[in-house]
Amino acid sequence: MLRHIPELPPEDIFPVDPWKIEQLGFEEHYIAQEESIFTVANGYLGLRGSFEEGRPVEHDETFVNGFYETWPIVYGETAYGFAKTGQTIVNVSNAKIIKIYVDDEPFVLGQVELRSFRRALNMKDGTLDREVVWETASGKRVRVESRRLVSFRHRHLAAIDCRITLLDDSAPVVVSSEIFTELGGVAGEGSGEDDPRKAKKFQGQVLEPRLHEARGRRVALAYRTRRSGLGLACGIDHLVEVDGPVHESIVLGGPLRESIRAEETAGRFDFRGEARAGQTIRVVKLLSYHTGEGADDRELMTRVHWSLDRGLEQGFEGLLRDQVECMDDFWRRSDIRVQGNHPRAQQCVRFNLFHLLQASGRADQHGIPAKGLTGQAYEGHYFWDGEIYIQPFLTYTAPRIARRQLENRHRMLDKARDRAREVNQRGALYPWRTINGEEASAYYAAGTAQYHINADIAYALRRYVQATGDTRFLHDHGAEILAETARLWLDLGFYQDRGDGRFHIHGVTGPDEYTAVVNDNLYTNLMARENLRYAAEVFSTIRLERPVHFERLAARLGLEPEEVERWRDAAEAMYVPYDERLGIHPQDGDFLRKKVWDLPNTPRSHFPLMLSYHPLVLYRHQVIKQADVVLAMFLLGDDFTAEQKKRNFDYYEKLTTGDSSLSACIQAIIAYEVGDDHSALKYMRAATLMDLADVGGNVRDGIHVASAGGTWMSIVFGIAGFRDHGGRFRFRPRLPDGWDRLSFRLTIRGSVLEVDLLPDTATYRLIEGDPLTVEHELEPLTLAPGAPVRRPITSTVVAAASLAKNEPDPARSEESEL
Repeated sequence: MLRHIPELPPEDIFPVDPWKIEQLGFEEHYIAQEESIFTVANGYLGLRGSFEEGRPVEHDETFVNGFYETWPIVYGETAYGFAKTGQTIVNVSNAKIIKIYVDDEPFVLGQVELRSFRRALNMKDGTLDREVVWETASGKRVRVESRRLVSFRHRHLAAIDCRITLLDDSAPVVVSSEIFTELGGVAGEGSGEDDPRKAKKFQGQVLEPRLHEARGRRVALAYRTRRSGLGLACGIDHLVEVDGPVHESIVLGGPLRESIRAEETAGRFDFRGEARAGQTIRVVKLLSYHTGEGADDRELMTRVHWSLDRGLEQGFEGLLRDQVECMDDFWRRSDIRVQGNHPRAQQCVRFNLFHLLQASGRADQHGIPAKGLTGQAYEGHYFWDGEIYIQPFLTYTAPRIARRQLENRHRMLDKARDRAREVNQRGALYPWRTINGEEASAYYAAGTAQYHINADIAYALRRYVQATGDTRFLHDHGAEILAETARLWLDLGFYQDRGDGRFHIHGVTGPDEYTAVVNDNLYTNLMARENLRYAAEVFSTIRLERPVHFERLAARLGLEPEEVERWRDAAEAMYVPYDERLGIHPQDGDFLRKKVWDLPNTPRSHFPLMLSYHPLVLYRHQVIKQADVVLAMFLLGDDFTAEQKKRNFDYYEKLTTGDSSLSACIQAIIAYEVGDDHSALKYMRAATLMDLADVGGNVRDGIHVASAGGTWMSIVFGIAGFRDHGGRFRFRPRLPDGWDRLSFRLTIRGSVLEVDLLPDTATYRLIEGDPLTVEHELEPLTLAPGAPVRRPITSTVVAAASLAKNEPDPARSEESEL
């Protein structure tokens, strides 16, 4: 079921543009939401979309991926094995600030007389652009232009190009460029006590000042977190230009006057002079951040100086050229092109793709936080979202980044082994939420009990290897992950002696967090079976094809061949719940015995339910936060018949609240598959507009990166009908009514495949690489460069729906719609 999806802003405020999210007019009421939407980031460094002048502001945050503080988790009543230490990403020094004064009047939106306002997230070039004209109290008009980027080429650099032009009169101008550090590490109000999704508000100081320097036009600061001991150095430097002849008359009051200073928590570069009408004062501000667990303060400061030196050498023009080259490469590999009578569709789809890049592009040795680097919600933690919702996009468009994410999970393996011992299990148990590899979830019922994180990682590993053919990574790193995750399942589960002799897994929580600590969760059992099977398959292959490597690996893991056979036996004996009377798969062993929640008569103000009802109330009912059985049908589609998929979808669709942003995209994919085209387009629209229309009412806290990945999936796996089960690459496309064309590219086994869909024809074109075999509606097609293959599409979608226009559901009244 779907709650009401808000309308997008009207076109006179939010114009339709295939490459921009543009805002025409200043709206103070939506500042927090716009700060998230207009974030620029590169996966390592993220600058929220707050204004350079520093106000008005809701959360003026800057984040560095993997830079966190720890804190003791306090329980009213504790128990053995509970997570002991929380982790929260730190709001680091704010270096965006550029304050402007004309006639001693500060430029502050909401306080000055605006003549025009335009701001745009330029998704083609990877910049945030703004142009404002304001009028001073004395009637002088001033144009302020800025362009902001966080470099994809230079991971530690960001830059702001700011230009101030007096349009019709001379005036004294002061520009103050600042860097400021909030030692508490959190911006804004609230601790998240009433909403577990929000970040913790630290008590006391987080960052300890270590070094501060000022010379020329440069300020550099260094800090260290008090508990986690992580080092941070950051700095700013400047290039200043005034147009016109290069002599003292450039500024009427004589030479430009400059000053620089640095303190423990702040630094500032000021310059001032009297500018003539028509003159443009240009300030290019360079920002650099470096972090490190082992590096000392002076080394980190040195790295900042190197980065700033590089930025000065290139100038803003050079950094922008690099940025455009990186963006061109991204769009060449990853763009989804939509043509039809819904003009906003292209714009909205690209917004989601752009934020996927911003969350992952230079994450490198770090994971991908649930909010990317757009907000502090969820503490900056890495969840299973990365493997199930983001890795498919990376695997098929940026396999190098996908590999880095899996390498990051391999680096966490020792801590996952430690966690398994803490919960009295063998093998490894990956943390439900983490930054450093340790479990940081304080609520075990909906956290630690979600053991399926192990199988999710194994599934992402298998998909990556099948799509890339990267068996070297599989053998050298992936096999170790598979062995330790399979060991956990074998130890956690058991054979039922007095019953069916099947292998059961009890006391776990599946993806649906409204149903916790259950027996035989269908999703968990099926994914664990896949994990066990794949582990057995890989080790059997390594033993046969690389016996020396197998011996070394077995010795390191303490692995006996009989253990591999036990994995295979458990997989084949796995219990799969099924209800013959209803013809559906129960979500778990007891789910169908519970009372059905009355969703149609639940007040809209009570959603999300977790903020209005005690967990025990939710656990006693058939009510679902997010797709669970339906997700299993997507990931392991070959394990279900078409009839089972239809019955399962229909049953669980009525029970799913939409309280999770992870649900709509999966429901869209399966709705397409079972022929419920109207629901499919509605769910896809909900996923696509999750942030632009603020579907969940919480975009102020950051972008829903997993839903952005789900948007890609709902198009590629939904509309194009792409499936990759068992290493076969199959398409069953159906273009929605009103879509004239859809095209995208996938990277498979090093080859680049372009899929081009018209209402009645699919064209498969190999852009580069070796010949590739795919299937169109079960027909094998062998593709070679320069020889596109066209095939008719035998079924079409007849439901009229749009990604960007509200369509009332005739089956539900406004009062009952959720």
